[in-house]
Amino acid sequence: MRRSVAELELPTELSQRVAKLKWQWTGYIARRTHGRWGLKVLEWRPRTGKRSIGRPPTRWTYETRRVAGSRWRQAAQDRVLLNSLQKTYVQQWTLIG
Repeated sequence: MRRSVAELELPTELSQRVAKLKWQWTGYIARRTHGRWGLKVLEWRPRTGKRSIGRPPTRWTYETRRVAGSRWRQAAQDRVLLNSLQKTYVQQWTLIG
């Protein structure tokens, strides 16, 4: 059942919903056929001249690799495995968040 943002009771519940949708989107993109731009965007690393000062930006794939491992794209092909990892991802994302 879908609920609007106004119906969500706690900020924690909202962040859990965001993390769940983010995980599902990442799995959806990883399962798409080769040559599509969505997966390329997830892996893209812009290099335009000089490096910026400070810490490099955190990419979505870094968070996914932390939960699913370095072979996350292959793990995404197995929906049962990906769904079992979703709870772990949501817990980690809401703690770090």
